[in-house]
Amino acid sequence: MDLLPSLLQSLFSPVVLAFLLGIVATLVRSDLKIPEQLYAAMTIYLLFAIGLKGGAKLEGLAWGELARPMTAAMLLCLAIPVWSFAILRRIGRFSSVDSAAIAAHYASVSVVTFGASLTFLDARQVPHEGFLPALLALMEVPGIIVALLLARVANAVPAEAATAAPMRGLGFVAPGAAVPWGKMLHELLTSKGILLLLGGLAIGFTSGQSGYTQVAPFFDGPFRGVLMLFLLEIGLVTGRRLQDLKHTGFFIGGFALVVPFLHGLLGVWLGQWAGLSVGGATVLGTLAASASYIAAPAAVRVALPQANPALYLTASLAITFPFNVVLGIPAYFAFARWLYAA
Repeated sequence: MDLLPSLLQSLFSPVVLAFLLGIVATLVRSDLKIPEQLYAAMTIYLLFAIGLKGGAKLEGLAWGELARPMTAAMLLCLAIPVWSFAILRRIGRFSSVDSAAIAAHYASVSVVTFGASLTFLDARQVPHEGFLPALLALMEVPGIIVALLLARVANAVPAEAATAAPMRGLGFVAPGAAVPWGKMLHELLTSKGILLLLGGLAIGFTSGQSGYTQVAPFFDGPFRGVLMLFLLEIGLVTGRRLQDLKHTGFFIGGFALVVPFLHGLLGVWLGQWAGLSVGGATVLGTLAASASYIAAPAAVRVALPQANPALYLTASLAITFPFNVVLGIPAYFAFARWLYAA
């Protein structure tokens, strides 16, 4: 399946090496630090650039082409939280709250992992569909809602949303209190990630390729450089969370490696069923395998404050994210090439 060449090429790419440098810098206790304002600016840039470029590529698209890919994306983000919750609850013996919190992270997607997959394909000149950012935006929220519903069904959180206790502190609620669904959905749908992705898609689609050409020098050339700096910061954050691995246990480590990998293979297979190209199927597999560390933590912090952050953040950020960036994306690409050649 040509896995080894893809893997070696990925390992020695500037983006992956920058991420590894961040981990090393933390391990050797360097004073390297990305200013918070710069990190926030890079987040805005990457989200907006992905949406804008994707929107421009939607020009002239036959909307019938979107039906099966969107169906595949929805099937993934609705099914993944269900079986993830069941595995964590029944086999891992985690509480309903922690099971739902972890499932919510794997039910959503990572924008940075998505960007890394596009960079991986572009470096190999592998074509991919222009509407993939629309699938990214589509998959960010529904799975989180399903996971939180599972927590409620399992009686992890009382159902009296109308009489929820007032928010306190940094958006937390009193233990045992429920969060009004309207407020939670509003925070999810108006969050920075969703707003920038959907806004970028709308602007790119409205202005078309001719409009995008006017700003392409800012959003095309610098994109990989900004992604590289962003992954350096993520490497620093990941390095700081590595010590949490000894507290999370072997099961969560195995879950964070094996389950996303299987999700990735399933996503590639569904991508083929949906009529995507090899590149498009690779990206859909990457989205299925990724775990959110922006939208999901914010939602879980509000809706399930009792959940243990050491579990869901360590699993998604310290294990699954580096696995996908270093090993997962080349593996999904190799599987896609083998599947399409079979």
